[in-house]
Amino acid sequence: MKVRTRFAPSPTGYLHIGGARTALFSWLYARKHGGDFVLRVEDTDLARSNADSVNAILEGMSWLGLEYDEGPFYQTQRFDRYKEVIARLLDEGKAYHCYCTREELDAMRAEQMANKEKPRYDGRCRHRTEPREGVEPVVRFRNPDDGVTVVEDMVRGRVVFQNSELDDLIIARSDGSPTYNLTVVVDDWDMEITHVIRGDDHLNNTPRQINILKSLGVEPPRYAHLPMILGPDGAKLSKRHGAVSVMQYRDEGFLPEALINYLVRLGWSHGDQEVFTLEELIELFDILDVNHSASAINPDKLLWLNQHYIKHSDPDHVARHLSWHIGNHGVDPSLPPPLRDVVVAQCERAKTLAEMAANSVYFYRDFEDYDEKAARKNLGEEAKPVLQALHAALEAVGEWTPEAIHGAVEAVAQRQELKLGKVAQPLRVAVSGGGVSPPIDQTLFLLGRERTLARIKRALAYIEASGDNA
Repeated sequence: MKVRTRFAPSPTGYLHIGGARTALFSWLYARKHGGDFVLRVEDTDLARSNADSVNAILEGMSWLGLEYDEGPFYQTQRFDRYKEVIARLLDEGKAYHCYCTREELDAMRAEQMANKEKPRYDGRCRHRTEPREGVEPVVRFRNPDDGVTVVEDMVRGRVVFQNSELDDLIIARSDGSPTYNLTVVVDDWDMEITHVIRGDDHLNNTPRQINILKSLGVEPPRYAHLPMILGPDGAKLSKRHGAVSVMQYRDEGFLPEALINYLVRLGWSHGDQEVFTLEELIELFDILDVNHSASAINPDKLLWLNQHYIKHSDPDHVARHLSWHIGNHGVDPSLPPPLRDVVVAQCERAKTLAEMAANSVYFYRDFEDYDEKAARKNLGEEAKPVLQALHAALEAVGEWTPEAIHGAVEAVAQRQELKLGKVAQPLRVAVSGGGVSPPIDQTLFLLGRERTLARIKRALAYIEASGDNA
């Protein structure tokens, strides 16, 4: 049997991290077993589904690198198939028309609650043979009256449901449109899904879906229900906990592999190992090893992972992702210096690509103002002769290389009888506008000769103006 998993989001919003983890675990399980990963869009909620949400889901999966083997399939394009199955269930007596009105159902539930009974449909239309004038019926599945339905869950273990506790759920609304529990059953059947990996909020649906599949003579897939993800405070994850959309993490400067690595550790582990390559994840991941307890997000751990990947990934790969962030600052990333070189210079100093981009704009265009504290400390009158000497020395450099630049700066320090830091720091503020940058030879190399000399002149003019205003 070939393993076939699926990710089946509802396009009513963005791809959130809970959904992304579900997609990741399904993808990893399929890849580990040489199977197929299917993408299905469950868009039957016409009032809430929209094209923007579909695009957001597809964009999120593409950014994460979770490529699918089949799909995307859209449920709204399969209504004829659902109606065919509903008609079969009706013909075989495994489903029936229910003519109860909303008012009657509300009264039934109110009476049950008053009697301290579990609110559920009591099956009053199960044996009805005549239509009810003026009422468009729904279709209900005739759930077994007795016995149990057992879910051998790959995460939670054996879960037993009493069939008597499962009422006859609606599988088609009064307008003929199918409901979730019917469409998902037909889709999993037709698409030959062998393993359903999803959030544990679906666990209560599983016995109902198993019973429908069995009534159709279909062997149910294996199920694995993942525990929920909590906020850092242990409460249910919500927008108040910060970025919960996958693309919001992209916007905040996280690399996709950092988020992948982070998500897989929310409920799964392999010893004490924290960092995994994708190849290692495919080899080591097993859904049977997923913890059935809820996991809380840890923003500090994600930042640590992201910084690790920024420092240790191929600079060309990091540069491709940095390009988007640099572009957000109005900088054409195709202009010099090459983004790859910027990544090499800045990778030790940035936890996110957004931070790296913001700290690298001065390589591409002039800054508006100096950092006030850095300028006050390093661009006083005493820096004037140092910067003048540096301008002359750097102007005389032959080939503009980090080694030649370092030699020129060091020579100025020796002639001025100053420690290298006393020379490099005023120079750093002069060319970058602030007190932090990569090593000064790398910084000047990336800036280029003309921009470096122009900024030293600008700093000298700033010192002159400051002296005049003193």
